[in-house]
Amino acid sequence: MVSATMGRGAVLGAVVLSLVAVPARAATGETNTPSAALPTPDITGVDGVLHTARAQGAPGAWARIDDPGMTYLVSRGLADRNTKRAISTADRFRVGSVTKTFSAVVLLQLADEHKLDLDAPVNRYVPKLLPDDRITVRHVLSHRSGLYDYTDDMFAKSVAGFEAVRNKVFTYRDLVKLSLKKPRTNAPGAAYSYSNTNFVVAGLLIEKLTGHSVKSAYENRIFKPLKLSDTFYVHPDTRIPGRYARGYLTSDQAGPALVDATSQTVSWAQSAGAIISSAKDLNTFYSALLGGRLMSSARLAEMERFTKVNSTTAYGLGLRRRDLSCGISVYGHTGAVQGYYTYAFTTKDGGRSMTAVVNTSNNGKVLDTLAGTLESAFCGKRTKAPRGSAVGVRGSTVGVRGVDRADRVDGEE
Repeated sequence: MVSATMGRGAVLGAVVLSLVAVPARAATGETNTPSAALPTPDITGVDGVLHTARAQGAPGAWARIDDPGMTYLVSRGLADRNTKRAISTADRFRVGSVTKTFSAVVLLQLADEHKLDLDAPVNRYVPKLLPDDRITVRHVLSHRSGLYDYTDDMFAKSVAGFEAVRNKVFTYRDLVKLSLKKPRTNAPGAAYSYSNTNFVVAGLLIEKLTGHSVKSAYENRIFKPLKLSDTFYVHPDTRIPGRYARGYLTSDQAGPALVDATSQTVSWAQSAGAIISSAKDLNTFYSALLGGRLMSSARLAEMERFTKVNSTTAYGLGLRRRDLSCGISVYGHTGAVQGYYTYAFTTKDGGRSMTAVVNTSNNGKVLDTLAGTLESAFCGKRTKAPRGSAVGVRGSTVGVRGVDRADRVDGEE
């Protein structure tokens, strides 16, 4: 089902779709189109993407788009395969590597408070943590440290690897030690190489510089100020508070049943991927971030110093940029954790935000398909609606499956 809400409560009986012509992407890639100038979201197109994701193995799929004065809700499938409860766009879920942006925000706030120099060695703040004094905080936040991603080995076999760590509790230093058993991928600053190790180091920095837990830093600096009532950091508790969608991991081989991966410590990720949230809260977070409400304009500019990853993506400091086919660039992060895939992005001014989720992982087809929600949400492109899809009134439902060892999207290495 698809719905649109105007203002604070009125529900539209039908969503009226309209398309606005937009120029082709500029040769430089990034185009900062104001949200007010964007075409109307193609809600039928978003629904079609979710329909396809379900057909590819996702038990459930949902998306929320927040525009000034308008909210669009689209959902398909199941939140729980046993009880057959339908997905709701209000369901909580594990956001995976979207957590990295939260961690980066805390460190950039500390830079604003003159407690952190982005170009200082990590070892200045956590002595002897890393084997190379040339690795700076900026290198860590931009995935240019060269630190090996320990999750490559941990989840070489997705289900077996997951079951081995599902209830395990690691310290940050445990995880760093796993990384340092392997050679570094490049010299500091030489190349982009996505690694969860970087944001484990970020967690250590947060705790060292604040004198408090990562949980306290998230809550006091982001969750509470933005009133993110669905957002939690519960590590090492294995439960998701309140109403949530269960997450399902796909086996590495075709045939075996999906594994319910909902209950886990996520201790293998922590500050790199353990936050729990909702689509509404993630839209609020990214809108506030790009709207300049979480740090100074100077620090936000640092966050937005991007390194090109491939033809459509670039990475800043805990922040991704996606360049869409219509010439619009959007900003946010992707998330992959056992049982869930997430795309959470907003416009340059934070005016239009979208979060799309499936309750599955380790399913590359679903992950690639879910990226299509960005095109429909921000470019307004119309796609053929699946049979039986409804446009109007409230709600929407579909299915899920899978898990991923790290948050590498669109062929990133």
